[in-house]
Amino acid sequence: MKFIHRVGYYLGGFSIGLIILFFFLSGKKTSCAYGPNARTTKNISLKQKSYSEDALFAMRSFEMDTLVVSDMIKHGNVNFSESDTKNETCKTYIIENSYKKQKFKLQVKNCDSLATIESIVPYKK
Repeated sequence: MKFIHRVGYYLGGFSIGLIILFFFLSGKKTSCAYGPNARTTKNISLKQKSYSEDALFAMRSFEMDTLVVSDMIKHGNVNFSESDTKNETCKTYIIENSYKKQKFKLQVKNCDSLATIESIVPYKK
């Protein structure tokens, strides 16, 4: 069999496989969270959240609501160098994001079934 025929069969099978895969995954909410930042923010976003008194005070003073904080967590960047990931039961993450052109650091304690937002602090980089 000539090389061009092998390439043709390969491309034909590959394209049929892509089409079938497209139809199977088109209606489902699939995502590819492979990086550590994406896995961490997705894990925290899926859990029930509670807010400390400091976080609630900061939310009131910066005119934030729970949807804004959830969005900041979902699309934020985890600062692993400042985070405490050594703890076995509950890891504490520092998530950086901006809201209304101001940068914030969120301190989130991530336990098995609950994520607690401990503080929301503005910062300048």
